[in-house]
Amino acid sequence: MKILLNDNYKNLKKNYLFSEIGARVRAYSEAHPDANIVRLGIGDVTLPLTKSVTVAMAKAVAEMADKATFRGYSPEYGYDFLIRAIANHYKRYGVTLACDEIFVSDGAKSDVGNITELFGDNPVLIPDPVYPVYLDSNIMAGRRVSFLRAGEENGFLPTPEGLSGEGYIIYICSPNNPTGAVYDRAGLSEWVNFATASGSLIIFDNAYEAYINGDYPHSIYEIEGARGCAIEICSFSKTAGFTGTRCSWTVVPRELSSGGVSLCEMWGRRQATKFNGVPYVVQRGAEAALSDEGFRECRELVGYYMENAALISGVMRDKGIYFTGGTSSPYIWMKCPDGCPSWTFFDKLLSEAEVVGTPGAGFGACGEGYFRLTSFGSREATEEAVRRLYKFL
Repeated sequence: MKILLNDNYKNLKKNYLFSEIGARVRAYSEAHPDANIVRLGIGDVTLPLTKSVTVAMAKAVAEMADKATFRGYSPEYGYDFLIRAIANHYKRYGVTLACDEIFVSDGAKSDVGNITELFGDNPVLIPDPVYPVYLDSNIMAGRRVSFLRAGEENGFLPTPEGLSGEGYIIYICSPNNPTGAVYDRAGLSEWVNFATASGSLIIFDNAYEAYINGDYPHSIYEIEGARGCAIEICSFSKTAGFTGTRCSWTVVPRELSSGGVSLCEMWGRRQATKFNGVPYVVQRGAEAALSDEGFRECRELVGYYMENAALISGVMRDKGIYFTGGTSSPYIWMKCPDGCPSWTFFDKLLSEAEVVGTPGAGFGACGEGYFRLTSFGSREATEEAVRRLYKFL
């Protein structure tokens, strides 16, 4: 062929982090067919959908089988019933949103990648370490990316101190994936004030909000001034177990504009052009997850995974290993013993204990020497992993 390709793809790492993990685990399994591998790597949930969700989805399936109640294409921005449920959910935290500021989608990962289409050649600030999609999606777009160092010295919570310039796109994930660190109100206020003063935009990834334990903001819009400088992306995946069901939402406040152009209208136009909406059955399930009873059930799901996190955290404490997370996050971010490199630790843990985690180096240069374990496994698998970790460490 003689078509021109996007050369920015040449700047990506050859393999996506979790694809590389999968390849190494498959190679080990093929070489050791009797292996009993415990997987604490990819953050995929293991508990089934709750009763409220499945009852609502079953009812919706029955509606789709009846000519009188059948539905075709869903609205690009989401059905009104789900958008109202999301707006009511925010009221739990004292945040008021207009329904036309909420856009339902098929996953936070999709929106985190797709939101980049709204922007020109702006400088981008990304914490290091952090979720790889932030970096990769901007590399694909050919943008200039700078990293905000996150380490033990700042509790894995970088601040805008020392930054100059303007017009940044700033990514913040709190509770953070992979480190589990959470910004308090003062920390988020620093970023909101910086973004406001510098004419920058914050992309706030709020996928793990349901895991917050303590007096931390559940939405960036709890911070004064955030409506004028922040887009918030949320998900049902980890809150309600929708990793295989796919539903999320993005909030783009009406106040957000640049050069007289509304970002809310731009995102709506983008979605109307490139997205055909989330299936009706899924949206009914998502609505049920945010009902009072559904929300209570979701809290039980979260509680189960956080009990797993406490078990894994206990190993780290008993072994005297530095770690973050595990309190307001389903992830435990541990320091590899004896200065062991992340991928070396991955291979040793797999070969000697048959436990899979995620090398910190896959989340950025500052993740080298650290390792992420997830609490999303079953209780039985987590307890087995804990036994092996005690012996291995």
